[in-house]
Amino acid sequence: METQKFSYDNSIVRAFLYATLVFGLIGFTFGLTAALMLFYPELPEFIFGTDDTTIKSLASGNIQGLINTHGAFGFGRIRMLHTNTVIFAFVCNIVYTGIYYSLQRLLKTRMYSDTLSWLHFWTWQFMIVATFVTFFMGINTSKEYAEHEWPIDILIAFSWIIFGINMFLTISKRRVRHLYVAIWFYIGTWIAVAMLHIFNNLEVPLSFTGWKSYSAYAGVKDAIVQWWYGHNAVAFVLTTPVLGLMYYFLPKAADRPVFSYKLSIIHFWSLIFVYIWAGPHHLQYTALPAWAQAVGTGFSIMLIAPSWGGMLNGLLTLRGAWDKVRENPILKFFVVAVTCYGMATFEGPLLATKNINKIGHFTDWVIGHVHLGALGWNGFMAFGVIYYLVPIMWRTKLWSVKLANWHFWLGTLGIIFYAVPMYISGFTQGLMWKQFNPDGTLMYKNWLDTVTAIIPYFKMRFVGGLFYISGSILMIVNVIATVRKGSFQKEVPAEAPALANIGNKRKEGEGTHLWLERMPVLLGILSFITISIGSSVEIIPTLSLKKSVPTISAVKPYSPLELEGRDLYIREGCNACHSQMIRPFRDEITRFNGKNGQYSKAGEFVYDRPFLWGSKRTGPDLHREGGKNPSSWHYKHMYNPRSTSAGSIMPRYPWLIATNLDRTKMVDKMKLMKNAFDVPYSKAEIDSANAWADNQATKIVKDIFSEANDLKVAYAKRPKGELEKKEIVALISYLQRLGTDIKTTEIKTASTN
Repeated sequence: METQKFSYDNSIVRAFLYATLVFGLIGFTFGLTAALMLFYPELPEFIFGTDDTTIKSLASGNIQGLINTHGAFGFGRIRMLHTNTVIFAFVCNIVYTGIYYSLQRLLKTRMYSDTLSWLHFWTWQFMIVATFVTFFMGINTSKEYAEHEWPIDILIAFSWIIFGINMFLTISKRRVRHLYVAIWFYIGTWIAVAMLHIFNNLEVPLSFTGWKSYSAYAGVKDAIVQWWYGHNAVAFVLTTPVLGLMYYFLPKAADRPVFSYKLSIIHFWSLIFVYIWAGPHHLQYTALPAWAQAVGTGFSIMLIAPSWGGMLNGLLTLRGAWDKVRENPILKFFVVAVTCYGMATFEGPLLATKNINKIGHFTDWVIGHVHLGALGWNGFMAFGVIYYLVPIMWRTKLWSVKLANWHFWLGTLGIIFYAVPMYISGFTQGLMWKQFNPDGTLMYKNWLDTVTAIIPYFKMRFVGGLFYISGSILMIVNVIATVRKGSFQKEVPAEAPALANIGNKRKEGEGTHLWLERMPVLLGILSFITISIGSSVEIIPTLSLKKSVPTISAVKPYSPLELEGRDLYIREGCNACHSQMIRPFRDEITRFNGKNGQYSKAGEFVYDRPFLWGSKRTGPDLHREGGKNPSSWHYKHMYNPRSTSAGSIMPRYPWLIATNLDRTKMVDKMKLMKNAFDVPYSKAEIDSANAWADNQATKIVKDIFSEANDLKVAYAKRPKGELEKKEIVALISYLQRLGTDIKTTEIKTASTN
């Protein structure tokens, strides 16, 4: 058969590689900043100005500089910027780098369309920049790993679809009959992420000319959909595509074939089937139906088998090549990456078991677990791929192997100094929260007792971050020097015979899976079915059965001012540090009782769009906050947390006190809730929304002045009614409402027929 000549497109690979380097450094910097703020919450005051004479500041003057930031550099927003930059900008860009490079070579063809390749690149990078702008402005949905508002969600979907079209059309014109294992993972990833992204981000915009939207799901239903997405974003963004890269780049770097073809088959199909079921393990002991929690635990434990199958397949590929690991920094990165993958995927199922979950959930143990995977598995795989590709694409040797080895050891130290302190911190938190005195009182009733105990571990975590980012900077220096001394090859000439048409029927002696590997459409359909089974079993019953969320008659919709306050809570990213879910444990009921000593009930969240149960307790749970502290305490706490809670690591929010609440969309929000979600607001309530909000604001301000004479005196010199207009009053109205609908003595459940 005649040999066909063509060329591989390296320019698109180079673009994604550069984006990986730039956004990786930005993402690590955001993470380091967030880590610093957890033991030095005065950082924004140091930079922008403060009225606290005990704090040195780079800015001259008073706290007005901090007020003028409007919270852009608050911890909640920095944390969102860190997680999203690392996931969508660093990991996704290295995944695209590896896929665009390996796919062409595995299929012996150029990408189907250069135009689609570049459209994918620029739409994805524009999405990342738009995320930076909106998150700094406080425009977010609060949903973990899905905080983007609806226009950016659409852009993500558009870019992902463009990528998929280009990938599948490239597969269709391949010159290699059978699809290699890496491509199975690419296909499974594309299908799963498309499904997860679309269904989790179904939302109703307040208007098509603004950014604000509300989740299509509420309360418990939103929680299960979100963690079906959240856990599987880890599965199908941070794991399966990176496994595809492992199956291509590790054998290439080691110059060895994959250890076991059969194990590859088992790994792929069992992983994409089991992983999708495990999401509910993030919601153990919550208001989620018990059957869903049990399913999440069971499948999480089963997940150990396929995960370790993949890890062993990767490590055993190095049989006979371990001598190369001593000398080759690329293999060093890959070995540690695969090892961290195995450790994290063993630890995750352990955390999913109820006995361990009740200790570990909401603590820094989970943070350590996540970063073992992110820094070790994702980061080190990315570094290995970069070190592999740069010398090949620029046709030269790596500028400094010694510098790459320094990067490896700094990165490894960074992982150790990050993960180990977080494990100790998590164990400390989980155990201190549950300690009782012999007389039945909490040993550590003051939440700050547990916070101050773990500050040293926060500092050690910061040191680990410094090690890690220092290694990354060395890598960038090494890449720049290598690029400068090399010669980039934009078009790589190649040749291969065209693929002969042999029909779709199985040939005699052809194994079932071998036949399936030359049937990409069928492979994709079977992957979709495999992924959809667990999704359907978990999601559809929860969304469709009303009895899964009993209605509590005493639970009423939020007032217009409380609705605005809730949106402010989301804007500032308060859910990054505070949960709103009291689990049925003696210590939590005792600690967070407020006016109501009960654990959280599913029916209490029916008007929460989105749910705000949180995943980490740096500060205490707030679900029973209503009435627990006076309104004046909340005012002073938001202005300076250390004035009410000595030793607090919560940042300051003075702009809430200085800024007038924008009420222009308040009535529209109520109308949307009624018309789109059947929230039982009456026409009279909607028509009188502004008067309703005025009355509630007046009552709160009256309470503040009666409780704090110093504030009464301060505002006496200002125009009458000034405080009632501020954002702080709306936020206080929301906080004072939390958990006050049901009473300890009696709960009446409405009919669910």
